[in-house]
Amino acid sequence: MRHILVYSDSLTWGIVPTTRQRLPFERRWPGAMEIGLRAAGHDVRVIEDCLNGRRTVWDDPFKPGRNGLEGLAQRIEIHSPLDLVILMLGTNDFQSMHPHNAWHSSQGILALIDAIRTAPIEPGMPAPRILVVAPPAIRTPKGPIAPKFAGGEHKCQGLAEAYHMVCEQTGCDFFDAGSVTPSSEVDGVHLDAPQHLALSQALCGIVGDLLDRVDSAATA
Repeated sequence: MRHILVYSDSLTWGIVPTTRQRLPFERRWPGAMEIGLRAAGHDVRVIEDCLNGRRTVWDDPFKPGRNGLEGLAQRIEIHSPLDLVILMLGTNDFQSMHPHNAWHSSQGILALIDAIRTAPIEPGMPAPRILVVAPPAIRTPKGPIAPKFAGGEHKCQGLAEAYHMVCEQTGCDFFDAGSVTPSSEVDGVHLDAPQHLALSQALCGIVGDLLDRVDSAATA
């Protein structure tokens, strides 16, 4: 069985825009991706570690524990051996209380990549492959979260390009979620159920290919 860790925020946790409700596992993109990969013949287990409000490397001044760098190495150790880690973070870096731009978030992703690769896993266990997924760009924020994300649609510009550059520099795999789905029209930030499905379908093919490469390398 191949093990995949998805490390993300509320976009992946499956919050229903403008509510505090959560989509069920099979309608969140990690769950739908697992179902799709299994249907395609891959024996996989997808582990979700998705926290609402999680940043790449910054603290939330109002809620503790939202710094994505803190404890990441230990999560890799806990769940090892892992075949793949999927990072999809960055949206919360652009909340109104932060001054960050796309380059800042790309440096946050770089720090997370380093934490994964230097995690204290047991001797002989392989370091997992890393797939960085750039979240869809923020639209004009609407509804209850509008004050929290005010201005985010401007600060996030260029995020996918900045992440892609980091991945090229570090040898990580990359995918732009915005190439298959925008953010929700309802709140401008999260993903609606059909958007989760669209992302899962795109990632099924990408992750399936990555797992095939892992298998090929193991038998070479």
